[in-house]
Amino acid sequence: MSRLSPPFDRRRAVLAGCAAPAAAFFVAFWLLPVARLIALPAGQGWATYFLVLTDARYLQSMVNTLVLSLAVTVVTLAVGATVGIYLARRRFPGRQALLSILTAPLAFPGVIIGFFIILLGGRQGWIAQLSSAAGMGRVTFAYGLLGLFLAYLYFSLPRAIASYTAAAGAMDAQLEEAARVLGASRWAITRDVWIPQLAPTTIACGAIVFATAMGAFGTAFTLASKFEVIPITIYNEFTNYANFAVAASLSIALGLVTWLVLFIARVAGTGAPTT
Repeated sequence: MSRLSPPFDRRRAVLAGCAAPAAAFFVAFWLLPVARLIALPAGQGWATYFLVLTDARYLQSMVNTLVLSLAVTVVTLAVGATVGIYLARRRFPGRQALLSILTAPLAFPGVIIGFFIILLGGRQGWIAQLSSAAGMGRVTFAYGLLGLFLAYLYFSLPRAIASYTAAAGAMDAQLEEAARVLGASRWAITRDVWIPQLAPTTIACGAIVFATAMGAFGTAFTLASKFEVIPITIYNEFTNYANFAVAASLSIALGLVTWLVLFIARVAGTGAPTT
């Protein structure tokens, strides 16, 4: 055993040397900032941690964000599943080109997507110009709830379509064929065959879409002038008002909500049926 000790010690030294930069990076850029973030609200009293529940403005901002994120998640999953299953089960000329076009927004940051919505529904957008030419005044929707919803949906759909296309393509076709032979209706096949097989994708994709919508900043920064969401509230608190304790409190609340959803999705995904 003593002959093996020097090489073993050298391996441990090499591993420690390789781990040291990662550990330093973790401490400097994650552990210390998070510890500081958690400690900041205490400087103004423990009640600061609960401002998102006790202050009407912050609570409304959080509720706005939750409702918007839930709506985007539900619609994204419904549309993404429909399109993804169709693309996985149909073969037609131009299918790959269509899939590439549908997933192209993956390359766009949130600010550009917000700019697209402004070009469509902003004060100088196409709809405003058409409505003005028709004598209806300048109709706009880019800067409120509808504009944010469409932008978040545009940002999230490509991920859902790509995920469902891959998942639907990997489904066991023999289960569906057996159900058809036994006389199962289309709804019964959807309920008993498709939904169980796609459950892991639905849970994982839904959690990611929800978390992304909760924390989206670039799109919200471009569009949220009439409908405030929590990332913009946080930005205003520490940038415009230098209220770092409140910004930290709201950041903690946002992080806890998002983490909780991801944790529930992870637990649910572990228990989801697989094929």
